[in-house]
Amino acid sequence: MIEVTARLIQGAYLAGELVECAITFTCPPPPQHVQSQGNEQEEILGLASVQIYCRCQISQSQVNQFQSQGVNTATEQAVGFRTTSFAPLNEESSTSNGTTSNTVITSSSHIVSTTKPTILFCDLRLLPGESKTYWYREILPMEGPPSFRGQILRYAYKLTVGTQRIHSLVRMLHVPIKVLVLQEFSDAAILNGTDELTPSNPFLSGQEKESHSDTAFQILQVVTSQRNQKFYNVTHQRGHVVKFCVFKQAYKLGEDIVGSLDFSESNVPCIQYAVSLQSSEELTPEYRTERHRNSISTYSKFHEMVIGYHQAHFVLPVPLHVTPSFHTDLINLKWKLHFEFVISTSSVADLGISPSQPPDPSTMDGKYWQAPTTVNIETMVWDLPIKLYPNLPSYLSQGLQMVTQYKQRI
Repeated sequence: MIEVTARLIQGAYLAGELVECAITFTCPPPPQHVQSQGNEQEEILGLASVQIYCRCQISQSQVNQFQSQGVNTATEQAVGFRTTSFAPLNEESSTSNGTTSNTVITSSSHIVSTTKPTILFCDLRLLPGESKTYWYREILPMEGPPSFRGQILRYAYKLTVGTQRIHSLVRMLHVPIKVLVLQEFSDAAILNGTDELTPSNPFLSGQEKESHSDTAFQILQVVTSQRNQKFYNVTHQRGHVVKFCVFKQAYKLGEDIVGSLDFSESNVPCIQYAVSLQSSEELTPEYRTERHRNSISTYSKFHEMVIGYHQAHFVLPVPLHVTPSFHTDLINLKWKLHFEFVISTSSVADLGISPSQPPDPSTMDGKYWQAPTTVNIETMVWDLPIKLYPNLPSYLSQGLQMVTQYKQRI
């Protein structure tokens, strides 16, 4: 028996970043009663190969399969290394120590991005208690999509270790990795912004050139840290409801969305409001079927009773596990703040409140205001588009406590 262990440096990576994985092959020592007999039989492994690929899983009920056949045939050639590849997609349905998951949608799969397979060794012989470690290093493709687990389709990255013993079948160890993509920052933009973002030291004759990911995240930090305060007047056909203020519209994963609402100039009473962070999966028109509907997913949510309020504010956290905004040939993932305002169909005078004239505290001693027992209401909705960007891969790995070590016995 051989134990295969794959250990990643971290669980999340940026497209174009170097992935490092330590792969250890161990021959466990025999039990104590077997050791006393003095029979040490070595284990022989014929071949081991490693490959990283991105698998796309699409919903057959919502995606036009005829239009997506061209994508399948073009990408299947990427794993056509028959002499060194174990075709990991064909074997992923097999169990491998919990590294595969069942899907709840009727779907078909194809590979959209892959690296060339790397042979770790040929003819490895291990005695009981002996182990051998190999380091696998590979740069993730820049053109691939990010890791995404949606309702219409899913993109999943796997680092697959294929091992074959003599006169045995190939066994696969699938190690999931999370991949982040910065689509809006092209190479030209990164190169043009390098001189402005990177501090220079005049006393050094030569400086080390920063990596692509470091420069990209410097630009990302500038984009997401710039405050661009904007005001929005939310109105109803009967008048003004609220003035909404947001400090910026670009956020990184793990940040807080802060907004304020001003009801002081409202002539349409607002009873309560709710705001939620939502993602929208929009399929490209040529791939849509008649049954297709844009998929909306809700994450963080906040609601508050604001009857009689002059001002209110909310703090909405952006989860670490979600996928930032991106687009591919198949899908466009967008983010928005979804507001629901419960407003009264009665006037301010009928409700007995006047937000524009706050009560005098000196005249309110021993008195209280009684809310109306019944109020005729209606709900109005409003959506504000925002942009979500990735955060540092190391920050996500620690924040999500991602598993970085997987084992398999063959």
